[in-house]
Amino acid sequence: MKSREKNGSAAGNSDVALVNVLSQQKLRRHRLPWYYAPSFLLLWVALFYAVVYPLYHRLPDSVLISHESSKPGQFVAERAQRLLYKYDRIGPKVVGSVANEVTTVAFLEEEVENIRAAMRSDLYELELDVQHPSGAYMHWQMVNMYQGVTNVVVKISSRSSNSSSYLLVNSHFDSKPSSPGSGDDGTMVVVMLEVLRQVAISDTPFEHPIVFLFNGAEENPLEASHGFITQHKWAENCKALINLEVAGSGGRDLLFQSGPNNPWLIKYYYQNAKHPFATTMAEEIFQSGILPSDTDFRIFRDYGQLPGLDMAQISNGYVYHTIFDNVQAVPIDSLQSSGENALSLVRAFADAPEMRNPEDHSEGHAVFFDYLGLFFVYYTETTGIVLNCCIAVASLVLVVCSLLRMGRESDVSMGRVSIWFAIILGLHVLGMILSLGLPLLMAVLFDAGDRSMTYFSNNWLVIGLFIVPAIIGQILPLTLYYTLKPNDEISHPNHIHMSLHAHCVLLSLIAIILTAISLRTPYLCMMSLLFYGGALLINLLSTLHDRGYYWVLLVQVLQLVPFLYFCYLFYTFLLVFFPMLGRFGHGTNPDLLIALICAVGTFFALGFVAPLINIFRWPKLALLGLGVVTFIFSMIAVSEVGFPYRAKTSVMRIHFLHVRRIFYEYDGSVSLSDSGYYFDFQDRRLYYPLENTSVNLTGLASTSSGCDEYLMCGVPCFNHRWCKTRTKSHWLPREQEVAIPGATSLKLLSKAVLDTGKVARFEFEISGPPHMSLYIQPLDGVEVEDWSFIRNMLDEPDTYSPPYQIFFAYGSDNSPLKFHIDFAKSSGDFSTPTFQLGFAASFVSYDYDRDAAGLKFISDFPDFAHVMEWPTLYESYIF
Repeated sequence: MKSREKNGSAAGNSDVALVNVLSQQKLRRHRLPWYYAPSFLLLWVALFYAVVYPLYHRLPDSVLISHESSKPGQFVAERAQRLLYKYDRIGPKVVGSVANEVTTVAFLEEEVENIRAAMRSDLYELELDVQHPSGAYMHWQMVNMYQGVTNVVVKISSRSSNSSSYLLVNSHFDSKPSSPGSGDDGTMVVVMLEVLRQVAISDTPFEHPIVFLFNGAEENPLEASHGFITQHKWAENCKALINLEVAGSGGRDLLFQSGPNNPWLIKYYYQNAKHPFATTMAEEIFQSGILPSDTDFRIFRDYGQLPGLDMAQISNGYVYHTIFDNVQAVPIDSLQSSGENALSLVRAFADAPEMRNPEDHSEGHAVFFDYLGLFFVYYTETTGIVLNCCIAVASLVLVVCSLLRMGRESDVSMGRVSIWFAIILGLHVLGMILSLGLPLLMAVLFDAGDRSMTYFSNNWLVIGLFIVPAIIGQILPLTLYYTLKPNDEISHPNHIHMSLHAHCVLLSLIAIILTAISLRTPYLCMMSLLFYGGALLINLLSTLHDRGYYWVLLVQVLQLVPFLYFCYLFYTFLLVFFPMLGRFGHGTNPDLLIALICAVGTFFALGFVAPLINIFRWPKLALLGLGVVTFIFSMIAVSEVGFPYRAKTSVMRIHFLHVRRIFYEYDGSVSLSDSGYYFDFQDRRLYYPLENTSVNLTGLASTSSGCDEYLMCGVPCFNHRWCKTRTKSHWLPREQEVAIPGATSLKLLSKAVLDTGKVARFEFEISGPPHMSLYIQPLDGVEVEDWSFIRNMLDEPDTYSPPYQIFFAYGSDNSPLKFHIDFAKSSGDFSTPTFQLGFAASFVSYDYDRDAAGLKFISDFPDFAHVMEWPTLYESYIF
């Protein structure tokens, strides 16, 4: 009996196996030959390089001076380039240096006078004002004080107009030390000069006066713009802003911030920008604060309530803030592109009726983007909410209609179709998780093996390291399901169609959720759904839906539109972030960010494409091939090809200070007197790439060990970014004492107990180089009651805590800074130690010499490293 049961069971299993084999054979007969799969995938790669790549890098032909007579009123790039050569020859322009405060100002004044000489004086009036404001504001976690910084301000107005509403156009002429700043922001300085010239010689007057602000302290940071908008005589009349920046050198200028709450600005950009390049997504990313950058736009917005446009060239960020940011790195065609945009927008805003009272046109945010640089799309945030929700709901309805059609065609109940679709939807969600998880896993593994940033110079490595794993993750669950669990009750084309429906449902839910939390980025989902829903609607209305794989053709043709856009968009983000990771800091694994961008880009670009790998036979072979691609790229990445840095083109950024430290006790005795190099390494690889080079880092140690013992961990952190990472910085002792190249002084002028008996006032005076910092640390039982600085830190104790940093910089006015601090002590005994005061004097510019040992140390760095350094005296006192 048992034997017969076993035989029956074996026969049943054999029948099931036979059915499965027959099903697999039938399934393969309904699929396309496997060898078309690689061509299918490579087709989309080819589309990127044939369409997206050339359109992204397309620039207009430059207008030469010899063309000017035949092209009147057009921006002349050759003249701007000649001005840029002059600007470049001045060299680095650090705030407080002769180059910045004297030479560059004289250059600007001369060029403005040349424009005045060529101006139609019968039509226009031109005024030039050189401003030297002093003031202070909170910049992140420090008080940012400035004294006598420089603004060169030019106002041009039509004699026929009495408008009191001004358009403000801004760029900055200062630079980082070691960098001539020809890209950041010399490019926009000369663009503004040529725009001013074209406006001044035009035969057509404009309605609203235009203020051209050449500000001389943006890198400090953002001091001159604050001085203008809070103090200048023309500031109150400024009603709108065009801020021109550069985050690299060359390329097109990206509109990455607008408004706030003034969509009419985007309307004018739509109508007048000659070369549109913009995305709402960039605005939301930048304003989230994850980027290590800031612009004057924030100052004008926060302190002047100015609505405006913030635009920046973003190509070749590798040279940003380095010696290689020179005139040779700025293509003349990129000057033409930025110049044509700026000139057209200036002319449009100068005649805009909305300029008279922008508050009347404050209607919320706008959703905006360009399509491959070919045209520009914008609509209000409210319209975006309606579009996102309506298209998402319509797409869900179309999916339901399609599933009903499949059930009728297959003669199965809607309940069974729903179960099959639910399984596929669940697997698609799993695929989305894997498409994010696998690239992130690659990022973690490479970082764990000290191989982060392998793509830094060879960007193409991200294809195999992150994009291919994202594709594998996206299609793996569905491929295994279709292969291992074939369904004979429904046609294979319909089964595959369900996987695209699943992506449609997922995008619809994402669009609704993100819209509900007031994000504007869901326009990406809306675009993808619009074209998939359109294809699905046409397929349903025709017979294509029910004719095997014929529906695929229309879906893929219409998916070309969102595919090309998503490639263009995420390629933009990659080109922005690749070089930025060289100054992203070492606390975060940068590969995670690149992996995330690649994964999200793959999800959007290939969400309706990758599942179609299952229309070919042996899809597991395609998966295996993709795995081999990832393996090959991984092997290349861990070879010398994956070394991140290259001389001149993609350098390793090294920031350090030559520091002379002197720490005093309460009785005046010296507890520490030494010299060394204080390093703030800029990327994930820290100092490891330097270990086998000629630079001697013996004795390099983390500053964290001194944080409990010394004020500010014993290092003179330069600004808020340096101070934020002071516990993770490094100190390298040196035997020779650092020669401080200038005089400094910190004097206690007076100490007096105030009337209450519980508060003492300490008055000081400091003098020294154009960049100085104070660090104030009350001792136990002591609080800062008041001081002569702005009170933000004292009034918001939940936001700010000791030690307090006061950053002080000056331009043309080097008079000493006098200040007082009031300390409250419950005991009232001020004969014992009350507080620590740190004083750092930074000799940033090349007006100050580096000593011989420092110059030798600098020369030892390899050619793939770019050094930004300066001498600093750091004194610490106990009072």
